[in-house]
Amino acid sequence: MASNEGFIGVNNDTPFPTIHIVSDSLGATAHSLARAAAGQFGYSDPYIETLPKVRSFNEIASFLAKHQESHRAKGKPDDLVVFYTLVDDEMRHLMQAFCDERGMHAVDLMGGPISALEKASGLEASRDPGLMRTVDQNYFRRIAAMEFTVEHDDGRNPQDLPDADIVLLGVSRSSKTPISIYMGMEGYKVANVPLALGTEPPKEIYDCDPSRIFGLMTTPDVLVGIRQRRLGGSGRIASMVAASYAEPEMVYQDLEEARALMRKLGCIVIRTDNKAVEETAQEILRYFELAHPLQKSAIE
Repeated sequence: MASNEGFIGVNNDTPFPTIHIVSDSLGATAHSLARAAAGQFGYSDPYIETLPKVRSFNEIASFLAKHQESHRAKGKPDDLVVFYTLVDDEMRHLMQAFCDERGMHAVDLMGGPISALEKASGLEASRDPGLMRTVDQNYFRRIAAMEFTVEHDDGRNPQDLPDADIVLLGVSRSSKTPISIYMGMEGYKVANVPLALGTEPPKEIYDCDPSRIFGLMTTPDVLVGIRQRRLGGSGRIASMVAASYAEPEMVYQDLEEARALMRKLGCIVIRTDNKAVEETAQEILRYFELAHPLQKSAIE
């Protein structure tokens, strides 16, 4: 229900107040918090009026005054709710004084966190609007990591395995792809290699540092259930394939052969059963970062 920039008027016919956002950047932080707070009252999509990219207090005063007048003209409460993210100290002080004078409910989303971090660290904030969204080398590094991860999903381009930060091994339906994507988004170049019964892995896996290889392992019961659900909507083809793909004995053999390869490689084995993708990925990253602390620092 967020309104268009520059809109002045009150279309909100709910009992929940319109939230006015003032920001020296895009206001995305305030939008997220406003929706989260409103959700506590059962309004997941509240009405929001936004003034982004503020450069002077006059812009703020004009925006809020016009909106307050619009509320009064329509017979609605004029004690506006205002969330603001401003990094300039003087602008924040003027903002708070203006809202106090006009009876508005002002919430400073940036001042408190900046002040607390300055006191705790002894450092001084740069107070550069929109700094968090600055496109820098970290942004391009993450994009490159994601591209690498996508290009090396499900055993593709095995010649590049030694170039990966992390290599995941696992049988079919062991969550290799979602875990890879999660870590790719964190800035790690991830390749994943499927292991199939009676099939040799790519020879390049033996050229990889064992501390960068992680085997994904689950229990036969869990894997059988996952594979059966996977095949459940495939009709007659599913019933034919399930005899091998999801049969408990074949699943057991699949896992045993994968476990034997993982022992041979000397890699760390991570259990994935009854774990969320994020939980498994974080466990892998904890092991990886202990073995490669310098690389972690570079990524951060």
